[in-house]
Amino acid sequence: MSRTYHSINISQEQQEFLKLINDQEVDIFSIGELEELLNFKFTNRNAILENLVNKGFLYRIERGKYCKANFSDEKVIGSFVSGSGALAYWSALNYHGLTEQFPNSIFIQTLRIKKSKNIFGATYKFVQVIPRKFTGILKEGYGSRIFFVTDMEKTIIDCFDFPEYSGGYAELIRAYCYAKLNSETMITYCKAIDNIAVTKRLGFLAELFEKKEFENFINYAKEQVNQRYNNFDPIGMDIGEFLNDWRLRLNISKDEILDICNKQY
Repeated sequence: MSRTYHSINISQEQQEFLKLINDQEVDIFSIGELEELLNFKFTNRNAILENLVNKGFLYRIERGKYCKANFSDEKVIGSFVSGSGALAYWSALNYHGLTEQFPNSIFIQTLRIKKSKNIFGATYKFVQVIPRKFTGILKEGYGSRIFFVTDMEKTIIDCFDFPEYSGGYAELIRAYCYAKLNSETMITYCKAIDNIAVTKRLGFLAELFEKKEFENFINYAKEQVNQRYNNFDPIGMDIGEFLNDWRLRLNISKDEILDICNKQY
C-alpha cells in the first residue's frame, strides 16, 4: 500500500489550493462540489487534502467533506453534513428568537437516517422525517455558507410534533403564545404533519391566547377534532379537566398555561 508523503513545508500545489478556496470564499466543501464550482479537476487531490488536514489548514468533517480549520458555523455545518437538511426544533426556535435558551445539541431535520455526530465540540442531532413533513424550509446565507432552516410556523408545529426536541413544553407554550404566525400557513403545515392531537393542542391554545387573525386556523382545527381524548401535555400525567370542545385533557390547567405565558425568560 502506498503512503502519502507529508512534507514539512507546504508545497506549491497546496498553496495554490488554499489560495483558490480563499479567492472563491469557500469555507466548507466536498471535493466533487468544489471541482464542479470551479470547473476544474485537481490532480493528486487526495494527497493535497490529506497534507492540509495534517498540517491544520483544513478539517475533515467526515469522509469526502472538509472545511477550513477556523470555520465553525454550526448552522452551515449541520445543513452541509446532513445533505441539505434543515436547522429545526429547539435550534430553530432559538434562531427565530422564540427562545433565549440555547440547545445542548444542534437539531437538524433530515430525510435520511444519520447518527448523532460531534464536530468542533458541538453535538449534532439528526431527526429523520418522512418527505411530506419536510416542508416550510427557508434558504439562508450565501456562497458556501448557505444553510436551511424551518420557517417560524413550521418550527412551532414541528416542536409540538416532537416536543422532546423543543427544550421543554413550557418554553414551547411561551414561544407559541408570542410568535407572530400566519394562520393559513399553519393550516398548510398541519395538513402536512397530519397529527390530529397536535392540531387540537395548537387550536385550543390559539383560542385561549386569543391570537389575532387566527379564526381560520381555529375553525380548521375544530374540524379535525375526533372522539379520542388526548392529554394536553403528551408526556404529562393522566390528570386534569376534560375539555369536550377540543377532546383534550388539561393536565396543565388554563390558568397554569396563561401563567407560563406571562412569565419572563
